[in-house]
Amino acid sequence: QVQLVESGGGLVQPGGSLRLSCAVSGSIFSSDVMGWYRQAPGKQRELVGTIRSGGITNYADSVKGRFTISGGNARNTVYLQMNSLKPEDTAVYYCNLRRNSGAYSYWGQGTQVTVSS
Repeated sequence: QVQLVESGGGLVQPGGSLRLSCAVSGSIFSSDVMGWYRQAPGKQRELVGTIRSGGITNYADSVKGRFTISGGNARNTVYLQMNSLKPEDTAVYYCNLRRNSGAYSYWGQGTQVTVSS
């Protein structure tokens, strides 16, 4: 029984910043891998980045240096800090939790991010 809820999306100007939150019901296991994905209209869902135990992160080249994934003070919350936003970052952003080496995969409902002047 895992539920993920994203929040923090909205409209932001190019060059601006936005911080997304992913609240997970219950605890995040040390073996879990959490990720942020995004899907633009007419496009396939793509990986933004991941975070795992110890704060180890990986990012897609398209967001590297601009986006940062981190865990909050509470273990059940993961954040996506987005800086220097571009119009091409416009998408629905989804939080994902992978458990048991991918045997289980849970998704949030998504939150809309629109980058436009």
